[in-house]
Amino acid sequence: MATKGVVGMANKGPSYGMSRQVQDKIDSKYDADLEQILVEWIVLQCGSGVGKPEEAGKMGFQAWLKDGCVLSELINSLFVDTKPVKKIASSPMAFKQMEQISQFLNASEKYGVSKTDMFQTVDLWEGKDLAAVQRTLSALGSMAVTKDEGTYKGDASWFFKKAQENKREFSDDQINAGKNVIGLQMGSNKGASQQGVSFGSTRQIK
Repeated sequence: MATKGVVGMANKGPSYGMSRQVQDKIDSKYDADLEQILVEWIVLQCGSGVGKPEEAGKMGFQAWLKDGCVLSELINSLFVDTKPVKKIASSPMAFKQMEQISQFLNASEKYGVSKTDMFQTVDLWEGKDLAAVQRTLSALGSMAVTKDEGTYKGDASWFFKKAQENKREFSDDQINAGKNVIGLQMGSNKGASQQGVSFGSTRQIK
């Protein structure tokens, strides 16, 4: 029995303490089903020239995206007129690959992806948090579906459509008129008793 316990411990491999636990927790958030959707979308969006991961799973996914070229092709395909990443070139040099990833991230922010949905370059390049990479790509897909500019290729049900803000545009005259109404209200209420305030007129102001 004791021998069995030793073998069991040996199979677990070395423990790296808290950092290992944190990494395991991060890794557990990686979604294999989402990976399939993202790969299919990227290939449809960019064309077969970007290839596919050589193996399923996060290691294959990381290797496919690591030099930043596929990501740059992806973001360029979503812009209607100008291409935000001017130069896409594969390089064996680490700093060039990370630079290419950074260009993708900058262009994604320009496209409308929130900073809170953005992964860090090391998350992809060093494989620190590939779930964060998935989150960014999902946010990018959602933004493309929401914008509906005719550049999105793929199934619209793959990503949720973001709620559009109901922005109301007011002219300068309308804004100034509103300020005047507020000013009149404040003036009439100063030093006035409740008996002297007309609540009926207040209710008419929308």
